[in-house]
Amino acid sequence: MGLLPSQTISELISKKIIFANREIEDGQIQPASLDLRLGNVAWRVRASFLTGKDNEVSDLLNEFKMHQIDMTEGAVLEKGCVYLIPIEENLRLPADLSAIANAKSSTGRLDLLTRIITNRGTEFDRIPAGYNGQLFVEICPRSFSVLVRPGMRLNQIRFRKGKVILTDEELLKLHNKEKLIDSVPKIDAGLGFSVDLQPVKGSLVGYQAKPHTGIIDLDNVKTYKREDFWQEIHSSNSKIILDPDAFYILVSKEAVHIPPAYAAEMAPYLAMVGEFRVHYAGFFDPGFGHANAGGSGSRGVLEVRCHEAPFVLEHGQIVGRLVYERMAEIPDELYGENIKSNYQGQGLKLSKHFK
Repeated sequence: MGLLPSQTISELISKKIIFANREIEDGQIQPASLDLRLGNVAWRVRASFLTGKDNEVSDLLNEFKMHQIDMTEGAVLEKGCVYLIPIEENLRLPADLSAIANAKSSTGRLDLLTRIITNRGTEFDRIPAGYNGQLFVEICPRSFSVLVRPGMRLNQIRFRKGKVILTDEELLKLHNKEKLIDSVPKIDAGLGFSVDLQPVKGSLVGYQAKPHTGIIDLDNVKTYKREDFWQEIHSSNSKIILDPDAFYILVSKEAVHIPPAYAAEMAPYLAMVGEFRVHYAGFFDPGFGHANAGGSGSRGVLEVRCHEAPFVLEHGQIVGRLVYERMAEIPDELYGENIKSNYQGQGLKLSKHFK
């Protein structure tokens, strides 16, 4: 019981439980997830949608599609528009295996809202046990227009047997044994974490996306000048004011640690704490921040969008929680240096596309 590790995901591929027209590449397999690839065509749609328990994606697509886009030579997905793209990987899940998807870290840090939908689905990013069929991704660029191509990997999928989320009591025991964060834990339906607005050096605490920028080609790594897309956010009083509908990259006060036998998901904190949302891409692989994988605790990067009203955010304010899950087995390779993970040992850091 637990989340399936990389070696078991490889077995699912060999058994054609996960299959695709093009061979699934070894590089898609992560310690506890599989990267999903974009297909060759996209549809601009009028609105986001869920299919519901009685409909196929094609039923809703016929109603809401505006025009079709050939992605073979690359296609620009424009800021503020909604697109639907088929995923190359398909599933034939057995009755005891479900799946959950989320955006990859670099996707979330670009404010790309990407969610997996299924035929006869009632939730985003949740694939029920026994699902047999195709996957689709809905993409809505919120801050930047992006250039995408077939085969790009914006989302990842995890496979789960049983209910394996740790209770608060189990989480406290694990912290006492493994020291999950470098401070006194605040545990309530997960491990609470807070925002850092008191940097050790200087006054830079985050970045705010600029409203009018150029296009980002998602294949370009360490290419773009930070100042062309982001405005620095400084604080002299351990507070910042979030602007309505603005997008921010901030960092957690706590350095977090994911032991090899566990994984974690960043979940939004209670809605009553403030007028903002934290987390667009919130999955932490086994080994994140772990000493055996080249880490010594790693900060969590916070993708924050403010809602209707300006909101004062203070240093140490709890903004989210980490929900820990058991792995069915320890992965053959952990998140970290050996697999060239981009964000091991990170602090305040933008996506890999920026210099």
